Order: sequence, then C-alpha cells, then structure tokens
Amino acid sequence: MTERIARYASRWPLWLRRGRCETIAMALIGLGVVMLMQPLSLNLYSYSFFTILVGTLGFVIVSHFPD
Repeated sequence: MTERIARYASRWPLWLRRGRCETIAMALIGLGVVMLMQPLSLNLYSYSFFTILVGTLGFVIVSHFPD
C-alpha cells in the first residue's frame, strides 16, 4: 500500500506539492486579512473578502495534494 502511494505521489510535479502550495494559500489569506484591516484604500478593502475566499478555497484543495 505504501509503495502505491509513493509511486502515485512521485507522478505529481514538484511545484504541485503540498508544502509550497499551502504556503502560497496561507500567504493569500494573510494578505486578505491585511487588506481588510488597512485604513487607506477602499479598493483594497473591497477585494479583501475575495482574496481571503480564494486563499481559503486554495488551502482546502491543496490540503489533499501529496507531500
């Protein structure tokens, strides 16, 4: 069973591995929170919810990727 999982994981490209993609998704969530809290630009505030949503959905999807 472990060999089958290792063989399956090795077919994924390196840029689609969980660690790097989770970091990008968490950075998007953090950027959205910063955009939500800043008092300077209404445009950044307007797109903050969308940024947080994209980061959260990305994190949920990426959490199913192999290591």
